[in-house]
Amino acid sequence: MKAVVQRVRGASVLSGSRTAGSIAAGLFVYLGVAREDLPEDAGRLAEKIVNLRIFDDEEGRMNLSLKDVIRGGGGAGVLAVSQFTLLADTSRGRRPFYGAAAGSEDAKILYECFVEKIREEGVVCETGIFQARMDVTCTNDGPVTILIDS
Repeated sequence: MKAVVQRVRGASVLSGSRTAGSIAAGLFVYLGVAREDLPEDAGRLAEKIVNLRIFDDEEGRMNLSLKDVIRGGGGAGVLAVSQFTLLADTSRGRRPFYGAAAGSEDAKILYECFVEKIREEGVVCETGIFQARMDVTCTNDGPVTILIDS
């Protein structure tokens, strides 16, 4: 699994004219599922993301996790969007090759597993719509962007 994690002041996903998911603040996560990924990978990645110390403490240092922010009374959450293009191989030619990406059926299962694991950590997790064309809007905070590969 590959994830792009962005600390945001707000984020939303629209499909057509319908809002699929939105958060006021927290983490926006693009999630790419690879062929060899397992449910255990989803669990480890979810746990890592909600415990990443990338939020500012009272001294302005990135020393707090999303769970710390929530415990402190902040209404933060996660907006997770499936993104198979994170598995693109661009090493040859100009057309990305997506052979490492999981098939849609397996990817959906593991994406949903990831979302459930985030929720089991006590974090609100909104989602996009799997395999839909979406308009994504987010206001980066920092900006802070982390790449994670399970």
